[in-house]
Amino acid sequence: AVSVEALDHLVINVKDVEVAAAWYERVLGMKRVVSEPRPGRKVTSMHFGRQKINLRPHWATQKQWFTGNTIAPGSDDLCFLTTSTPQQVADHFRSCGVAIEAEPSERLGAMGVIVSVYCRDPDGNLIEVSSYK
Repeated sequence: AVSVEALDHLVINVKDVEVAAAWYERVLGMKRVVSEPRPGRKVTSMHFGRQKINLRPHWATQKQWFTGNTIAPGSDDLCFLTTSTPQQVADHFRSCGVAIEAEPSERLGAMGVIVSVYCRDPDGNLIEVSSYK
């Protein structure tokens, strides 16, 4: 039997790769990496920890970028972990001019209770930044 052990990367559909990449760099401190895995296909990825998010332009065809059947910027809900306190996260969002969708609140994470602060990225994806209690 197959059993997965970790998430390597995920792909989100965005309206504007440059706008999305700049936001993830500025607000979440991710590192932008641009690669060309094959001629004519440029991929912008946002790296953090041992993971990455590929930013897929919503207009790309399945031939250009093999992905899920329904392509809709703003349809994702992502949770990121941090060692910062929820108050530090909220203060950072405010200093970046990012509206807070929900003040710090307890949720159930993969390994127990987390305290989360919510905002939205430029495409409207729900972004949750959490820390374990």
